[in-house]
Amino acid sequence: MKFVRKALDATEKRFFAPGKPFAFLYPLYDAADTFFFTPNAKTSGTCAVRDCVDFKRMMITVVLALLPCALMGMYNVGLQANRLMEAGATAPTDWHGAILNWINGFYPAIFEPSSVIGCFLYGLVYFLPIYIVTMIVGLGWEILFAAINKHEVNEGFFVTGFLFPLIVPATIPLWQVALAISFGVVIGKEIFGGTGRNFMNPALVARAFLFFAYAGQISGDKVWTAVDGVSKATPLSFATQGVDALSAQYSMSSAFFGTIPGSLGETSTLACLIGAAILLLTGVASWRIMASMFVGGMGLAAIFASCPSITEAFPAATLGPQWHFVLGGFAFGMVFMATDPVTAAATKVGQYIYGFLIGALIIVVRAMNPAYPEGAMLVILFGNCVAPLIDYMVVNANIRRRVKRLEAR
Repeated sequence: MKFVRKALDATEKRFFAPGKPFAFLYPLYDAADTFFFTPNAKTSGTCAVRDCVDFKRMMITVVLALLPCALMGMYNVGLQANRLMEAGATAPTDWHGAILNWINGFYPAIFEPSSVIGCFLYGLVYFLPIYIVTMIVGLGWEILFAAINKHEVNEGFFVTGFLFPLIVPATIPLWQVALAISFGVVIGKEIFGGTGRNFMNPALVARAFLFFAYAGQISGDKVWTAVDGVSKATPLSFATQGVDALSAQYSMSSAFFGTIPGSLGETSTLACLIGAAILLLTGVASWRIMASMFVGGMGLAAIFASCPSITEAFPAATLGPQWHFVLGGFAFGMVFMATDPVTAAATKVGQYIYGFLIGALIIVVRAMNPAYPEGAMLVILFGNCVAPLIDYMVVNANIRRRVKRLEAR
């Protein structure tokens, strides 16, 4: 590491120091420097809080928690495609197919559903380009705004850049990836001042942009299968017809482990629970938000399923809480999206209200809106918008209660 330290110091003096040709791009150098080493700057005075768990370590912990979802998502992409090809579907003929055929020359088991490594490599060919484009375009915007505003590049984008590829279909065009992450970073975060000042999750803002701008390409049947000419609906599409239609197509175990069609990283509830354990054990995520969102969603799902008048009018309401928990983005949103400390409620009581509201509204959308059977994405964004209001009401209630105590004395 001494070699890296010397190389970075020499680069700073030659190119990025004040008066040098690329001084305006110092945030780019600073991002590389702080990626490898702890900043040299030290706080002074007695009012600074010193802790070994800084923002960078928190972001790394979130990325580690997301790894099970990413690995399972890549495997599932290959598994779904190979199952379809085994049933007679055509292998992809675009550039993905060319890369897969090249890999198949070295690893012939790439197109066999029984091969775990083969399925993983198949999914990696789809995931990696999305991730690379997301990081290049998103970090480009981050560096540009950091240079203009003369502040450091924040590590928060490493989480956004990992989250976004996991909430889109594997077959999404790369130009849409670049356009969406640009919208998410610029409109969802940078215009409000950057990381820590945005009130909505940038990854969800980018996904919402795709949903409204390219609804036909982002929510159709074909986007969920990495083969040519085959349509396969997600489980939530069958859920709009009722629990019997859903269970005839997919089993509870396949939905829990994640061997079902869906976005890259949100199909496996098991992987999400592993990530939740990491975030809770390290104290990075709020257990109050997770618990209240689970109670709100599963409680309302149980009420809907037990009311004949509701189930007769809305077949999707027949799904019990166990199905709602393992389908779509409920578990992924509960663990990674709703708990975003920047956009979630900050007060303890507010976190209970915030999580409960999101969980309940997701079930309302799923059960009573057949045209949009998911709901998690837009509901969490709605929760982001009302989180400041929730905190405001909680703080004001505390102030009024304390004033009454003082007056009573």
